[in-house]
Amino acid sequence: MPQLRLALNQIDSTVGDLAGNAEAIVHWTRHSAEQGAHLVAFPEMVLTGYPVEDLALRSSFVEASRDALRALARRLDAEGFGELPVIVGYLDRSDRAEPRLGRPAGSPENAAAVLHRGEVVLRFAKHHLPNYGVFDEYRYFVQGDTLPVVRVHGVDVALAICEDLWQEGGRVPAARSAGAGLLLSVNASPYEREKDDTRLELVRRRAQEAGCTTAYLAMIGGQDELVFDGDSIVVDADGEVVARAPQFSEGTVILDLDLPAASPDAPEGVVDDGLRIDRVILAEEPLPAYEPELTGGYADRLDDDEEVYSALVVGLRAYVAKNGFRSVLIGLSGGIDSALVAAIACDAVGAQNVYGVSMPSKYSSDHSRGDAAELARRTGLNFRTVSIEPMFDAYMGALGLTGLAEENLQSRLRGTTLMAISNQEGHIVLAPGNKSELAVGYSTLYGDSVGAYGPIKDVYKSTVFRLARWRNRAAEERGMTPPIPESSISKPPSAELRPGQVDTDSLPDYDVLDRILAMYVDRDQGKDAIVAAGFDEELVARTLRMVDTAEYKRRQYPPGTKISAKGFGKDRRLPITNRWRETTSR
Repeated sequence: MPQLRLALNQIDSTVGDLAGNAEAIVHWTRHSAEQGAHLVAFPEMVLTGYPVEDLALRSSFVEASRDALRALARRLDAEGFGELPVIVGYLDRSDRAEPRLGRPAGSPENAAAVLHRGEVVLRFAKHHLPNYGVFDEYRYFVQGDTLPVVRVHGVDVALAICEDLWQEGGRVPAARSAGAGLLLSVNASPYEREKDDTRLELVRRRAQEAGCTTAYLAMIGGQDELVFDGDSIVVDADGEVVARAPQFSEGTVILDLDLPAASPDAPEGVVDDGLRIDRVILAEEPLPAYEPELTGGYADRLDDDEEVYSALVVGLRAYVAKNGFRSVLIGLSGGIDSALVAAIACDAVGAQNVYGVSMPSKYSSDHSRGDAAELARRTGLNFRTVSIEPMFDAYMGALGLTGLAEENLQSRLRGTTLMAISNQEGHIVLAPGNKSELAVGYSTLYGDSVGAYGPIKDVYKSTVFRLARWRNRAAEERGMTPPIPESSISKPPSAELRPGQVDTDSLPDYDVLDRILAMYVDRDQGKDAIVAAGFDEELVARTLRMVDTAEYKRRQYPPGTKISAKGFGKDRRLPITNRWRETTSR
């Protein structure tokens, strides 16, 4: 059987940084060449970054992407890699653009290309376009209608892009009909909890359907609220795993494959789903036989808590770095949310770049002040105390506020203090709100919702506790000081805006609340279904009312790392002005 050394480059890229992304492609191509690769691949839209959103509708950006691709092909050739086929994802447009109702203006394409000998020898666009969750690809792109096949050293390699594997039909069965020896899919598949198992089973099934070894190359890094976790996978035609890359780690999977020889009578023309085979022959003859040396390896999977925590670290690190910031600022209350955010921030950007501020009021307990200081001591972050009492007294003297207005004033003074320090010193503020609080509106606009990024925005409160315990346990196992004080984890959660206040004065127990929210927010189940699952009807009704009436608050909250199948934001789009209520409407 012909042999092929495949290099899958699981790398990060930045939206809009065409020059920087091209530089990374050259760097990793050089690395692949040094390892003796015969075919090199990069993720979906790696040249432009992903997702580009409405930049896809800007003709100047599309043309810049096309120009950058051609320049990249020439540069690879000039660098001595012209004989090495390189597959690169980028933004293109259809040359057959025809104005049509419902078709994106300019007919942009989520595309990939094969670069060889200084030329773009094969171009193709994604066939299946996702239009769910965070994806709006029908808004941005037109479909590809070919099955691209590149013959490399006597092996026919069928090519696909991400959703081409996730949906039935299309390029997977077409690869079998075309007699491909390898199906290679380039992807930018965002991270979600427990998606790795779903992804593995998908690749196994598609390999069996395609009847050939299947390689699934994934992206790593972060873009706004999305995180890409890598986890590239190669399986054989029977669905057995050949190689699997680490999660949340940039690098190259290089492996030697024995693959079926391309048939001299390989099919041409139209195959499954009306796809036309577009075959380019780069090297007809197989390589001289060599002793396989590289197996790609199998990276151990992270456990669930470490996986989620790693996603939060990668998401925050990417947001800070890619937006040109160097340091972050956090209000430290001594509670669990700000403590976990601080730990994530220290792991993401280094404790020397994390600034914490304790802002006590007359209601702040001694243990909360002490826990904030102890967190700073354990992590080594920069710490200061700024009392809000003088500001509070001045406002109260001028306005005479009472009740909820008085309570929220404290939060807003803290928000103003953080933003003032941010403006003065150049840090970006991190908002500490969790998904449970955001769901039911248990937050103060322009107070604890102040910030440029919300690292735990998509993390339910019960998971916040679990992640804090995991992070401390992980530190102990490495012989290090646990970053989060035990009392921040064990004490009852409280905003401390009035004497003796605890969260359960206003909210159900978080374990119960989070299970109700998971059904209503994440799975779109209504009141009757939630009650039928065993929850108290009055409690469900009250919880759903809180969720429904808090949409205006959530819309004004900063972006944050998405770890669930349905985070607040692009995943879940509800009108602010909305009189439908699950509890009263039938």
